[in-house]
Amino acid sequence: MSTARTTAPSRRGLLAAGGALGLGALLTACGGGKSDADEGKGAAGAKDGAWSFKDDRGRTAKSPKTPKRIVAFTGTAAALHDFGVECVGVFGPTRLGDGKPDPQAGDLDVDKLTILGNAWGEFNIEKYAGLDADLLISNMFEPEALWYVPEDSKKKILGLAPSVGLTAARVSMLEPIKRYAALAESLGADLGSRKVLDAKARFEKAAETLRKAAKANPVKVMAASGSADLFYVSNPAVNADLMYFRELGVDFVVPEKLDQGGYFESLSWENADKYKADLILLDSRTSALQPKDLASKPTWEQLPAVKAGQVSPWLSEPRFSYAGCAPLLEGLAAAIEKAKKTS
Repeated sequence: MSTARTTAPSRRGLLAAGGALGLGALLTACGGGKSDADEGKGAAGAKDGAWSFKDDRGRTAKSPKTPKRIVAFTGTAAALHDFGVECVGVFGPTRLGDGKPDPQAGDLDVDKLTILGNAWGEFNIEKYAGLDADLLISNMFEPEALWYVPEDSKKKILGLAPSVGLTAARVSMLEPIKRYAALAESLGADLGSRKVLDAKARFEKAAETLRKAAKANPVKVMAASGSADLFYVSNPAVNADLMYFRELGVDFVVPEKLDQGGYFESLSWENADKYKADLILLDSRTSALQPKDLASKPTWEQLPAVKAGQVSPWLSEPRFSYAGCAPLLEGLAAAIEKAKKTS
């Protein structure tokens, strides 16, 4: 695996020693989520043609008319697409090395999008300016920090168009989905469309399937990510998806000695066997090492779940839509149903 990949950020990477955004000063809890009653309050009525939306920074983005030329983080654009809103440009992991769409691109037709950057720290400001964007949107894993918007050029980028940041951590997965739905609706999406309603029904069915699987086969699950030097055990009390899986009854390993920010405990590979688990959810992003890459790590090969062949891919940055999250629930339910106790 290339150096570029092994040093690419994750929530783990940026909050540990390699944090390219320099977010140390921002490592405080994200603001509380909005209730169902509040989620629609961010969007102004379109009767007068004006548009506004209050984001999770508490800031209100405004425009004389509903934005149409939208630029977003790749996973954000993919979630909006699922709700029926299209973007003109994206930044963040969009294409793999072989040219195929990155998993975070979801169902986006990446050939029709202007890609402003495909990796951490990449954001072509000239291209962005040329797009004449009406709105920029991204996730926030820490307050005020728009994901994949480089810190050193943030001021210039955010000066070119209004921006919206939506919280993606320390709230259960349902909350970002609702917020994305509210934002999409404000941008003209029809949440009553057959596509959206079918995706929501699939999501709800998948959630119930996972709830039943977790109750019927209560195996211990560990969410983790691997790099060349460290094995990261993720905290189910911070990651939005893990929080929701836990609410549905999934029994997760809870790391004891959290790194700054609270996302994970980083272990040397010599100590990778600190926690026992029957099933490992392994970070499947391109920035993380995969099972074939970890085969050379003796401690990885000796983990009970690995020996039992009970390792399942974990897209640790979900796209927050019903269509994006339903397959994650289905995949985890299937993995739990098949898993056996390893001790």
